[in-house]
Amino acid sequence: MDSHAVARASADPAVIVHAVNPPGYRDWDRLVLPMIDNTIAAAIATGATIVLPGTVYNYGPDVFPFVAEDAAQHPLTRKGIIRVAMEQRLRDAAEKGARVLIVRAGDFFGPHAGNNWFGQGLVKPGKIPRAITYPGKSGIGHQWTYLPDLAETMARLLERPQEDVRFERFHMGGHWDPDGTAMIDAIRAAVGRALPVRRFPWWIVRLAAPAVPLFGELSEMRYLWRTPLQLDNTSLKAAIGNEPHTPLAEAVRETLLGLGCIADG
Repeated sequence: MDSHAVARASADPAVIVHAVNPPGYRDWDRLVLPMIDNTIAAAIATGATIVLPGTVYNYGPDVFPFVAEDAAQHPLTRKGIIRVAMEQRLRDAAEKGARVLIVRAGDFFGPHAGNNWFGQGLVKPGKIPRAITYPGKSGIGHQWTYLPDLAETMARLLERPQEDVRFERFHMGGHWDPDGTAMIDAIRAAVGRALPVRRFPWWIVRLAAPAVPLFGELSEMRYLWRTPLQLDNTSLKAAIGNEPHTPLAEAVRETLLGLGCIADG
């Protein structure tokens, strides 16, 4: 939020990774766009490339279930509308000389990740899981992205000689869980027990939403757990070959280790 500090930090780097969000999903309407504006100003001033880890919030069910980069963006939520506005500002910045790379992906998980469904919904950080709380409907597919794979994907895209390309968007395939059971089974295997699965208490979230801002934000995203949305990574594979892809069992184990939910060894 401090434009001068962002400018100072961006004086030398060739790449600015805009991987920031307001903590706890709060105050998106006040903070998100000024944040990206400060990054854009710094990038235009120094000639740096802006890299944005994108999300699926931009999309509404009108383009589900298999979504390409150029699909229409008709978001259902406030965060989705803001995400669309962010990307439009980045497109405008590219016309002013910035280079922009957006990599959209499914729900993030990984060691020491910030706000995410895996570490705040399915399990609890610092505790050995006694059960798995799953937000999705039975039989509905869901897309996950392991953060180290996302980072490697961005690095490979940046390594290509693309001096004349100012604005690019790619979709990651990540880990597609066709019915929700793959992630559950991976957690069970990492913990070493057949953990029971509990339904996420959406009714409590809905009732408490007026008093708890975080619950209101979570409630808005429920549609992504009730309808399958899978990102089409055809363009990404054409650009870099096979997408970086850590096996799910390994990715989940490393994530649980980082969250303090299991012990190493």
